[in-house]
Amino acid sequence: MPQVESYKQGTPCWVDLSATDIEAAKTFYSQLFGWELDAMPAGPDMTYYMARLQGRYVAGMMQQMPDMAAAGVPSHWENYLAVDDADEAAVRATKAGGTLLFPVDDVPNGAGRMFFASDPTGAEIGFWQAGTHIGSGLADEPGAMAWSELQTDDVSRAVPFYQAVTGCTTETGPAGDLVEYTTFLVDGQPVAGAMRQPMEGVPAFWMTYFKVEDVDQAVARAQELGAAVHAPAFDVPGVGRLAVLADPNGAAFSLMAGESSGTP
Repeated sequence: MPQVESYKQGTPCWVDLSATDIEAAKTFYSQLFGWELDAMPAGPDMTYYMARLQGRYVAGMMQQMPDMAAAGVPSHWENYLAVDDADEAAVRATKAGGTLLFPVDDVPNGAGRMFFASDPTGAEIGFWQAGTHIGSGLADEPGAMAWSELQTDDVSRAVPFYQAVTGCTTETGPAGDLVEYTTFLVDGQPVAGAMRQPMEGVPAFWMTYFKVEDVDQAVARAQELGAAVHAPAFDVPGVGRLAVLADPNGAAFSLMAGESSGTP
C-alpha cells in the first residue's frame, strides 16, 4: 500500500470538492471510489467531510458556501500544493502576479495553515502548510488522486508563477498526442502537469485525476451513478487509459489507469 507521510514543497498534496449538493456528492463518490466519509465541524452550520480509504484520508468535500451559491459558482474540485511556510508563500504569490482569494489562515485543531490564490491566468489553487494533516495519506492507489494538471490558455504565463511560489522546475515536450506538455518537477521528479486548455471558453483551472483499476468499468459505473462523460475512455501512449467526467453536480474530474500515474 503506497502510504504517504509527507509532501515536499510544490507537490500536489490534497483535493477537495465544493459541491452544490453535498448529499448527492457524498453518495456518488462513496459508491464510485469506496470512500468512507467522516464528518468534521468546520464552523457555524458547516461540515467538512473527510474521505477515508484503507484507513487514510484521501480527499475532502463540503457544501458550497452560500455566497458562492448566490454568485452561481458551479461545483468544482480544488487542488492544493504543499508549501513549507504558507505566510512566505503568500508573499511570493502576490509578487509573482497572483491574486490572493482567501488569506492565510489556520485550520482548526492544528491541521495546518492554508490560503487560496489565482495564478496570472486565473486558475485557482490552494496552498497547504501541513500540521497534523499532511494531505492525502495514499498515492498511486485506486480511489486516491493520481495526478493534478493545470489547463490554461497561456501556459508560458502561468508556469513562472508556480516556479516563483514553490521553487519547482519544469520540462516541456511532447506527451502522447500532444505536441507540447509541461511537467512540474520537484527534486527532479514529475509531480504535476500543465497544458493548453483543450476546450474553448473554459476558464483556466486545475484538473484532478483519480486512479482506478479499470477506466472503462469506472466510467460505466459513474454513468450509472449519474455522471456525464466529457471525454470517453482513451489511451495515451506511455501513460495509460484516461477519461474525463462530470459528477452529478457538474464538477469535472478525470479517471486514470494503466502504465503509470505520471504525466498524461
